[in-house]
Amino acid sequence: MVETPKPTASTLLPDVIAGFTVALVAIPQSMAYAELMGVPAHYGLYAVALPPLLAAFFASSAWLQTGPVATTSLLAVGALSSVTTIGAPDTIALAGLLAVIVGGFRAAIGLLRGGAISYLMNHAVLRGFILAAALLILSSQLPSALGVQVTGTTVMGRALEALMQPMQWDPLAVGFSVVTLTLIFGGRHLHPMFPGVLVAAGLSLAASVFLGYDGATLAHVPAGLPSLTLDLPWHRTPELLLPGAVIALVGFAEAASIGQTFAEMERVHWDPNREFVGQGVANIVAGLTSGFPIGGSFSRSALTHLAGGRTRLAGAITGATVLCILPFASVLEPLPKAVLGATVIAAVRSLLSVKPITDLWRLSRAQFVIATATFVLTLALAPRVELAVLTGIGISIMVHLWREQEFHVVSCLSGQQLTVRPLGVLWFGSAPAFRRRISETLADHHEITDLSLDVSGLGRVDMSGALMLSQLIESVRARDISVRFVSVPPQIGKILRKVCPDVPLELQP
Repeated sequence: MVETPKPTASTLLPDVIAGFTVALVAIPQSMAYAELMGVPAHYGLYAVALPPLLAAFFASSAWLQTGPVATTSLLAVGALSSVTTIGAPDTIALAGLLAVIVGGFRAAIGLLRGGAISYLMNHAVLRGFILAAALLILSSQLPSALGVQVTGTTVMGRALEALMQPMQWDPLAVGFSVVTLTLIFGGRHLHPMFPGVLVAAGLSLAASVFLGYDGATLAHVPAGLPSLTLDLPWHRTPELLLPGAVIALVGFAEAASIGQTFAEMERVHWDPNREFVGQGVANIVAGLTSGFPIGGSFSRSALTHLAGGRTRLAGAITGATVLCILPFASVLEPLPKAVLGATVIAAVRSLLSVKPITDLWRLSRAQFVIATATFVLTLALAPRVELAVLTGIGISIMVHLWREQEFHVVSCLSGQQLTVRPLGVLWFGSAPAFRRRISETLADHHEITDLSLDVSGLGRVDMSGALMLSQLIESVRARDISVRFVSVPPQIGKILRKVCPDVPLELQP
């Protein structure tokens, strides 16, 4: 692999075209995600202006587009709902603080070279959470897409209430939603680069003005650039530390997937540590400029790649374009909220697949249980979805520890010599069972004078397991039984030499 391409004179034009194209799509998308967050739509513009512009200086992937995304927005809503009422006056400031916390965690992970943690998120937990999150996000946007005022207290309850009142649906809102979805999905059949979101927003905006649409619109979109502010509720930081850490890790999974995918496609190097820093900087900037937690957008990143973007400059152009448009943002005020709702629904459509979870039933029943439990908990605990993720991670850890305790011992008795071959991982959880098995065998065969420990079947030995072996050997030698290690893999031999230096040891040939 080679390094990620750097901006040159030959890449300038493709990057400008790609960045400008993505910006036009990002404007309605980011406003839609702001609505999902429970903050005024124009704050979504702030989150896709300076953040991607500055992130481009630190990012590793040439195609990753940073800004508001569905999964991170839902996680942020869950976090904020634990400290305030979504839509309350302090939501904006708390969202900014949460973004700074998320950015701080991500930047710290990257600077400490901990980017490998992005590969450790359990696949089953992510599959279960993503499907449930997609359902919640879709449900949250149904009332807007149908133009219905609802009073329910839960996301799923409000969606059901909206669906059960067809007579209350706003025909124009439904029309705007249908047109938006048709243009987004149908446009892809015309050409992969067809800007369905942009065309839908433009047509709906014009129709709203021409028809004098009196339904729910953006109403007020102030023109002007975002201002830098340090006036955040810093004293509330402890309340948001845990959810901020969860968002920093879980939300980065999408950015990691994007970076890795395009790196493999283009056969270039991708550095997760650098990407963590880039995403951290972007979130900190978003928080200090009235934004909210953001991440890497797969759809906009794919558009960047498809539009011919070559370097990180494309992401910077996207942010710069939005900055240039902000002084004229008030022209978006007549845009129907139904369009934004339909835009979010279209964005999560690809996530509404149960196949990744049902496939786990065939591959691993334990992982299927983890995914299903995470899915159910995410729906049940909404909007506190970060608790579902933490619980899913806890379940996956317990399943891992349970599996690690599966330890088999094969023994062979020949005259006065006993050969024991343990199979598995020797750690503090499995060591007692191994020691008990040998002790029982020795107790049943008093004629044994030699014990050979064939450790070729051990995948790993931790310090606790090695210390247990040392204690076992001392106990066995006290019975005048000689002990030796045979078929020792080099990596296991290192720790055995440290803990049992006086025991004969034969390395694998």
